[in-house]
Amino acid sequence: MKSRITLIGFFKRQPAGRLIAIGFASVILLGAVLLCLPVSVKDGAHVSFIDALFTSTSAVCVTGLIAIDTADHFTAFGQGLVALLIQVGGLGVTSVGVGLMLAAGKRVSIKTRLLVKEALNVDSYKGMVRLIRSVLLMTLLFEAAGAILSYPVFSRDHEPLHAVGISIFHSIAAFNNSGFDILGGLRNLTIYQDSVLLNLTTAGLIIFGGLGFLVILDIAKKRCFKKLSFHSKVVISTSIVLIIAGMLLLKATEDISWLGAFFQSVSARTAGFSTYAIGDFTNAGLFVLCVLMFIGASPGSTGGGIKTSTFFVLFQAARSACVKKNVCAFRRSISRQNISKASMITVLSMMVVCVATFLLCVLEPDRTFIQVFFEVVSAFGTVGLSTGITPGLSVAAKIVIIFVMFIGRLGAFTLLTIWISHPEPKIRYSEENIAIG
Repeated sequence: MKSRITLIGFFKRQPAGRLIAIGFASVILLGAVLLCLPVSVKDGAHVSFIDALFTSTSAVCVTGLIAIDTADHFTAFGQGLVALLIQVGGLGVTSVGVGLMLAAGKRVSIKTRLLVKEALNVDSYKGMVRLIRSVLLMTLLFEAAGAILSYPVFSRDHEPLHAVGISIFHSIAAFNNSGFDILGGLRNLTIYQDSVLLNLTTAGLIIFGGLGFLVILDIAKKRCFKKLSFHSKVVISTSIVLIIAGMLLLKATEDISWLGAFFQSVSARTAGFSTYAIGDFTNAGLFVLCVLMFIGASPGSTGGGIKTSTFFVLFQAARSACVKKNVCAFRRSISRQNISKASMITVLSMMVVCVATFLLCVLEPDRTFIQVFFEVVSAFGTVGLSTGITPGLSVAAKIVIIFVMFIGRLGAFTLLTIWISHPEPKIRYSEENIAIG
């Protein structure tokens, strides 16, 4: 009893961000253990613990990188477990926990509200319970619509009941920006590259899942771009520009259709679905995808990367520095604090990518640099696109990718600030100039 009280006291003393990180890690480990059970593994298939841990991490971090094919190695129970892990990872451990508390009729404490506030990146506690209900309902509606629209496509190649299962799994994976599939053979969606309905449905789920819950609620409430919040305007405009730019560049560098270019541009922003073999892309095309993957989705969404708002702030800061004007957009000024935070997030993210790329170059000397770099950026951006090297990675390389996926989901800046803290200095030093550039 004493140890239990001590443990509860320990968790109560932890900051919200640290508890979120611990929660994600706990779900990942639990998922890995459950995926190793005989009930989860198909007869004749072998799933090592490292592969189960890799799959669980990829699912919870809504990445989509796979060391083993989900359809070929896991039973219906195992596939359902993967879908559940994707759902928990996409919504966030705290949001799911609060949802279960509300379903059970329990009161949501201040500490729990603080966790939700941190997880969803909102500014205040006001309307927190209502917000969670809206997020859960929104998720259900989008995933239900996606499953219904996907069913006619999958029903052509599969039995009705199996097609229903594939449609539900696909819809969950798409809205939560996770590139998992249960079609088998490591094919992803390549056999459906000409299906307009499936491509547009999947792209729509990815886009809305990547915008962020707060942005979707803002759109639903105001229904006019001019009336939207500054954050929503930034996210929507940046997302549109990145999708169009990515589509044009991919069409220019690769021999793919306009539909394929559009889909890959959307998917590269954190979803990880592919209608073309990424391993066949040129270096130019792979580099375009790397840029899109590194930027990622938007704050408060199911995706990773440095986020669209971070990219927008850095771009506006660079543009303003060139013309020596204040940093502003949409008739609003951007604070120095936001610029500093955006710069720090980008620098830390680049450091993570560089270190992980170096480690994989050492651990996988037979791989080309672009293959290794692409794999790391995909893991960090929680995208899931791959040139096809993931199943053949060594155990040590898989562990590196696991850590990169975890960092990418929670954010390098967040993880650094919750574990490393220094008190404010009591002394203020005089400023000094140094040569820059």
